[in-house]
Amino acid sequence: MNKRIHYYSRLTAPADKALIAPDHVVPAPEECYVYSPLGSAYKLQSYTEGYGKNTSLVTIFMIWNTMMGTSILSIPWGIKQAGFTTGMCVIVLMGILTLYCCYRVVKSRAMISSVDTTTWEYPDVCRYYFGSFGQWSSLLFSLVSLIGAMIVYWVLMSNFLFNTGRFIFNFIHHINDTDAVLSTNDSNPVICPSAGSDDHPDNGSMIFYANDTGLQQFEKWWNKSKTVPFYLIGLLLPLLNFKSPSFFSKFNILGTVSVLYLIFLVTFKAIHLGFHLEFHWLMQTEYFVPEIRFQFPQLTGVLTLAFFIHNCIITLLKNNKNQENNVRDLSIAYMLVTLTYLYIGVLVFASFPSPPLTKDCIEQNFLDNFPSSDILSFIARIFLLFQMMTVYPLLGYLARVQLLGHVFGDIYPSIFHVLILNLIIVGTGVIMACFYPNIGGIIRYSGAACGLAFVFIYPSLIYIISLRREDRLTWPKLIFHIFIIILGLANLIVQFFM
Repeated sequence: MNKRIHYYSRLTAPADKALIAPDHVVPAPEECYVYSPLGSAYKLQSYTEGYGKNTSLVTIFMIWNTMMGTSILSIPWGIKQAGFTTGMCVIVLMGILTLYCCYRVVKSRAMISSVDTTTWEYPDVCRYYFGSFGQWSSLLFSLVSLIGAMIVYWVLMSNFLFNTGRFIFNFIHHINDTDAVLSTNDSNPVICPSAGSDDHPDNGSMIFYANDTGLQQFEKWWNKSKTVPFYLIGLLLPLLNFKSPSFFSKFNILGTVSVLYLIFLVTFKAIHLGFHLEFHWLMQTEYFVPEIRFQFPQLTGVLTLAFFIHNCIITLLKNNKNQENNVRDLSIAYMLVTLTYLYIGVLVFASFPSPPLTKDCIEQNFLDNFPSSDILSFIARIFLLFQMMTVYPLLGYLARVQLLGHVFGDIYPSIFHVLILNLIIVGTGVIMACFYPNIGGIIRYSGAACGLAFVFIYPSLIYIISLRREDRLTWPKLIFHIFIIILGLANLIVQFFM
């Protein structure tokens, strides 16, 4: 469909409107989606050329809603890895840097004066400057972000489904699962399932009674890494093969509800737990991490994806009623996202009870620090599980459109092609859920990879090339944007050594 539209647009000069793509080759409004790699995918309303239907307030909320994803669950862990003070500074600095790069994406079309770019998306801009390499490389990195998101979703859905089943079983059998792990003993228990190990989170944390065959059988057939990831195949694989995912777009409001509920949950827990902070700038004590840690690049990898919206920001802003406010609205949205990440990250880190536990117990998914018997956490897992089960087919549809559409020229060449692609994607998710269920690691690797192209390299290179063609390139601008590219490369390389 995308190729047809581009074909029609190139049959005449850009100024000639005689051969505009007719309505029957333009996707229906219910098939047009904007996605955040680790957040929500939702349907865009149709718009007429030169006029948008959304006010600035709605546009700001759309960008916030699209950017807020499941990476929010790893922000407290990232702050712990970086150190409290360093973590807050890194969040603010990464927000400013990614905002500037996103601003460069928004302005990239306006810097092309020889061609009508009103209908262009960012991959079209990349193709204009870099030819087929820009087109295929943008496709590659976009697929990295999509498939990386689907892997994280599978790991999290396995986690939430496992804890939901365990909550129901423990509730029926009156079992207190906090007795099996290191935990606090007050009315708001917090657990340390990994016992301070960040690299190998515990997949069970289940009470085991040798004489109770019922519990033995439950543990055997309901295991987070050995059985539950496979149970999801029967439910989600058929949904991926639908030709149109329009049904699932009706549930996108759950993404907003989930984030708002997480904010409520963190606030409620912080009020009851209180703050547990001591400031140690360089020396690590028994219960508190230093304020500066050399693992801070792990947080930058997570934040690259947490602030990633660059490949769909042009589409989002097209529907803004006042196009002159695009930069202002984008800046406000980024500020709100930054404040949301700071709020969640700081409250979880500061309120984590240390002592008696250590803050190294903060998990890559901070919900794992609450026992499965916790009612509020149970509700959060239910919300997130249902939301992810509706967004996952949308992300699979987008991956299918991008890959099969470019390779075969048809987004649904046959059920065989679609099934093979979906089996590969689902199989990758199952393997990662079984052998590497660390969402923080997956997020930072995929974030650094896709961010290298869409956040750091392409916006900077396009700006340098456009200024060079207009003889407006100065040494300070050149050095600054080369520095941004170097930061992106360093961000990717250092992830593999942390």
